[in-house]
Amino acid sequence: MDLELAGKHALVAAASRGLGAAIALELAREGCVVEISSRSHDRAAATADRIAAETSGVVTASEVDVSDGEAIRSWVDDAAERFGGLDIVIPNAGGPPAAPFDETDASAWDSAYALTLRSAMSFASASRPHLSRGGTMLYLTSSSVRAPISALSLSGVFRAGVSTLAKTLSIEWAADGIRVNHLIPGRIATERVAELDRHVAERRSSTPAEIRAAGERAIPLGRYGDPEEFAVAAAFLVSPKASYITGATLQVDGGAIRSVS
Repeated sequence: MDLELAGKHALVAAASRGLGAAIALELAREGCVVEISSRSHDRAAATADRIAAETSGVVTASEVDVSDGEAIRSWVDDAAERFGGLDIVIPNAGGPPAAPFDETDASAWDSAYALTLRSAMSFASASRPHLSRGGTMLYLTSSSVRAPISALSLSGVFRAGVSTLAKTLSIEWAADGIRVNHLIPGRIATERVAELDRHVAERRSSTPAEIRAAGERAIPLGRYGDPEEFAVAAAFLVSPKASYITGATLQVDGGAIRSVS
């Protein structure tokens, strides 16, 4: 299917690795002009170069700390000026440290808020002036917004806020023809998930392989997802082919979330 993305201008935050990088790659394959960001310019540039070489697309990189609202605004404004506007914005951020509630303190909560929820709000306010009819924003969260995960209290509380933000914006921006959707990854085989498996293994005196095997048994499709499978879903949701989809939440999790709504 032609997603009609050729020539669209897209920003993908925190995309030097993991799901962000997978989405940037998929958008470039579909013909988007893509700019990615990372806290490390070297990592972002290396990923951009790799994607450009693989797709023969236009992929550039910027250094952005998404916990800094002014840095987000500067990046979005600069990219919009260079592109002549924005079509697609995908806010993203690395996850806060894994820890149960009893092992967190006020400073950890403040940092997690800045990284996760405040950054999502900053992207919305910075991007809105540059998005016109047909533009779209796609938020990425976690299965913890549907079912809390005890070891991810810092992430889960604020990602739930991001999901509410996405729904709110989808309503407020709909009259101007701007779509906002929300994509939930399940257990996708990324570096972040491998780190979480190692964290759980240490706490349970187990091994990462044993934790992964147990995780796979809990997934109806019986395996972790591939980043490309998640990225294809993201590309569809930001494409003109999804023009009547806004305010939606799509989970890409192999059936792991078993709730009806």
